[in-house]
Amino acid sequence: MTAVHPDSSIAERPTVLLAGVPWPLFKLEAIALGLVALLILLLVTGSPAVAVLGGAGLAAGRWALAAVSPRLQR
Repeated sequence: MTAVHPDSSIAERPTVLLAGVPWPLFKLEAIALGLVALLILLLVTGSPAVAVLGGAGLAAGRWALAAVSPRLQR
């Protein structure tokens, strides 16, 4: 179950238009971090399973921290 603090609003955060839809910048940063981590882990370990799990973990962590912490947002 997801809970969002009533004071947090996506409209107040910096957004980027992507196909006409405003996306919060922290979500795009999380996706980019996950992809970079996936590629690095794939090159280092050679294991797709480790790369996918590591990239997904880092992306989810960045997304969750930015969603609840106003200090991590620009």
